[in-house]
Amino acid sequence: MEKNHPKVKFGKTGVLIINLGTPDSTKWLDIRKYLKEFLSDKRVIEVNPIIWQLILNIFILNLRPSKTAEAYKKIWMKKENMSPLRYYTIMQTKNLSKKINTESIIIEYAMRYGQPSINNKMHYLQKSGCENIIILPLYPQYAAATTATVCDEVYRSLMSMRWQPSLQIIPHYESEPLYIDALKKSLEKKISELKWQPDLIIASYHGIPKKYFDKGDPYHCYCQKTTRLLTESFKKDIPIMTTFQSRFGPQQWLQPYTDKTFEKLPSEGKKKILVICPGFSSDCVETLEEIAIQGKESFLKNGGINFDIVPCLNDSAEHIELLHHLINKYLIK
Repeated sequence: MEKNHPKVKFGKTGVLIINLGTPDSTKWLDIRKYLKEFLSDKRVIEVNPIIWQLILNIFILNLRPSKTAEAYKKIWMKKENMSPLRYYTIMQTKNLSKKINTESIIIEYAMRYGQPSINNKMHYLQKSGCENIIILPLYPQYAAATTATVCDEVYRSLMSMRWQPSLQIIPHYESEPLYIDALKKSLEKKISELKWQPDLIIASYHGIPKKYFDKGDPYHCYCQKTTRLLTESFKKDIPIMTTFQSRFGPQQWLQPYTDKTFEKLPSEGKKKILVICPGFSSDCVETLEEIAIQGKESFLKNGGINFDIVPCLNDSAEHIELLHHLINKYLIK
């Protein structure tokens, strides 16, 4: 009986780092496919699913892809033929693999929406002999619409496995000292390159509808905590203000809104601002187009003088060290 047993691999640990996702190209159909998957997630859009699917398929998926495609075209990495988010996630994976450098640990990346999918990568790691898998969602501040939906998809992938690996999930790291230190160093580096002194630093986080906060989502508190710890660590006489970006639809989202803040700051005497986006682990359309292009245009149009943005942690040495540290904490010794 044992001689006929199928060969199986075992004895390894898998690490799956997971980001939001990205379209495969700037083509209309690829954008539409990506938006459909993203906006069909019930964790992202908490409204009556029947009504929402009608709105989504009749209106949004016919109108929004063109606008979104134009935004992606502005920041698309032509040489690599991919979005910055995909590029930096790949680089994070490669650099982590080099740093850990052991055959017993396999490091892969997946996207919650788009490719490579969480399901495919979970099955790949399991078939590669991973008896334990560490899940690292690249969202420092937990939210149901980000970290929780990643976990949902991970759990769904286990349902079709006969031999399930054990799971360890890194839920959030908004106050991790190495994370705060990496943000501080990125801020200091950018300021040292400027030929002007900011009046104000804006810490812009992705927003969520206020009703999610009212239902008990801890995201807002985690964002405020990160800003507070960054301010304490930064120790310079430049105030740091928390704002929330990327809202859509008519409902109220977390405030203050980043775009509205850009519009009114010059009239309040804040004409030189620097923006940092602590909640984004990689530069993406929200940082490079929404903030660095649209946000800058709006700020200058309303009387601002100087505007710049701090790059996300991306594949910096400090970020790789942080991710390595987080993974090490969850490794079964």
